[in-house]
Amino acid sequence: MSLDNIQLSPFLMQELYKNSLIDGDNSQQETKSLKTDETLFLGKNQKNILVIVDEEELLYLSDENLNFLIGILGACKLSLSDIALLNFGKSRDINYKTLQEKFRPRIILFFGVDPAILEFPLQFPHYQLQSYNKQTYLSAPALDVLAADKQQKQQLWASLKKLFSI
Repeated sequence: MSLDNIQLSPFLMQELYKNSLIDGDNSQQETKSLKTDETLFLGKNQKNILVIVDEEELLYLSDENLNFLIGILGACKLSLSDIALLNFGKSRDINYKTLQEKFRPRIILFFGVDPAILEFPLQFPHYQLQSYNKQTYLSAPALDVLAADKQQKQQLWASLKKLFSI
């Protein structure tokens, strides 16, 4: 795929361009600094499910990994509207306490991120559902690793079926 022929789904376009690109109002507006306290995330977090990935080079995820994640969510009867997708690679200063305050998650899924880096109070192996503080955690390898390994996908699916009662 060349950069000249990139096609985005209508949903992704809506998420990327939530505000109008052209301001019809000619009144002057304050310019905001690019450096704000707001944490960038994709999704609407309607079901308080936080998905944390680590992609230093990208804002969120590559097209392949995003499509894979959307497939996982679809299999769990979820969509991007149900989650908040946070790229730890672009929010290195975030920690457990900040995540709790900002997202109030009931489920946190880690893909390629060690919870200890975010100062989470406990450690647990991949694919083990872990309950703590009225929340459930699930850790797994990075999405590109999962996409390439059938056995890892099966282990993830087994955990997700338990987590979402599928």
